[in-house]
Amino acid sequence: MSKKVPIKKFSFRTIVFSIIIAGLSALFQLLCPDYATPALPYIVLFFFIITLFTIFIVLRDDNGKSGKRFVSSYMLSRIIKLMSCLLFLGIYLFINRKDSLRFGIAFLTIYFLYSVFELFLLKKESDDIKKRDVAKEQAENSQEQ
Repeated sequence: MSKKVPIKKFSFRTIVFSIIIAGLSALFQLLCPDYATPALPYIVLFFFIITLFTIFIVLRDDNGKSGKRFVSSYMLSRIIKLMSCLLFLGIYLFINRKDSLRFGIAFLTIYFLYSVFELFLLKKESDDIKKRDVAKEQAENSQEQ
């Protein structure tokens, strides 16, 4: 029996998390404008989009997804995220070299926050998949006996 992965639930959590990060970023820009990069809203928007995309890659088409397939999907999402981040970072730093230090610090901070958030979401889903695989295996073994 396959359980459909609630991508809407994960999307909603990502939206809520992004709103919190955007609020904290806006507060930081208001309180410390000399230390905040003007690109902070774009960084948050970038990570919101890339996180939704990578979660979709990992959680799509759950029909019969095994633990190995989950790991493969997760690794693919990491590669896509890393390449996208390098491209975004490179383009911005090429266009605006004056803001490179503030941008780099903000980018790495938000990257870390979204990575931890995504890790918690996907760890729970991975655990659920393992439980389903074990339950399915036990059901098959009990039917054979």
